[in-house]
Amino acid sequence: MSTPLDKKSSNAQIQARFDADVERFSNLETGQQAVIDAPLMLELISALAPKVVPQARTLLDIGCGAGNNTIKILRQLPGLDCDLLDLSANMLERAAERVNAEKSGTVRTFCGDFRALSLPTGHYDLIVAAAVLHHLRDEEDWRQGFRKIYELLAPGGALFVSDMFFHEDPQVHAAMWTRYGEYLCTLGGEEYRDKVFAYIDQEDSPRDLTFQLELMREVGFSKIDILHKNSCFGAYVAIKDR
Repeated sequence: MSTPLDKKSSNAQIQARFDADVERFSNLETGQQAVIDAPLMLELISALAPKVVPQARTLLDIGCGAGNNTIKILRQLPGLDCDLLDLSANMLERAAERVNAEKSGTVRTFCGDFRALSLPTGHYDLIVAAAVLHHLRDEEDWRQGFRKIYELLAPGGALFVSDMFFHEDPQVHAAMWTRYGEYLCTLGGEEYRDKVFAYIDQEDSPRDLTFQLELMREVGFSKIDILHKNSCFGAYVAIKDR
């Protein structure tokens, strides 16, 4: 990253970009194509959710986009009460429309930053955060975000994260970033690669996987498992003790 944290896009700027990009996030088969292995991570999370929390009744989707993760989980756990949360009202409208077409319970939408919204503490059996936590900025920002998520989870509940990860060692990161660039070129050539790299640099501030796992332990999670890792993308689950 070359853009300093204090010069990164604001929530309002991120919201504006996603308001205009709903269709790209509305495909269950491909997921978000700029994310390596997006369909695989969707499948892993939706398959594991009913095994990890079989009694689940409530779900919070942070940064829900057009609702792909919630839809996939509902097809394994029909009838869940679902709270959808996103900065983009356009994304929320599409997500609510798509989720309501599934066998769900109550569906509510919340527009804004999850850290600032008033949400029920200790309420959610499942929380999903897909390609959203990389918008957190400095270390304290990450700590507050993870602490809020832990507080929102019910005892025995599980957080499923899929996201972009940077790397601790510069040489490892450079190699993985080159690999990611090669993947983007297969989708749209060098022009597409450069476009994606530009908005990542302006909008995102990913942290390495080790940092996130250690922070999860710090805020209270005792069971954490890595589900998948490929280049700069991966998924993990963190479970709150009963």
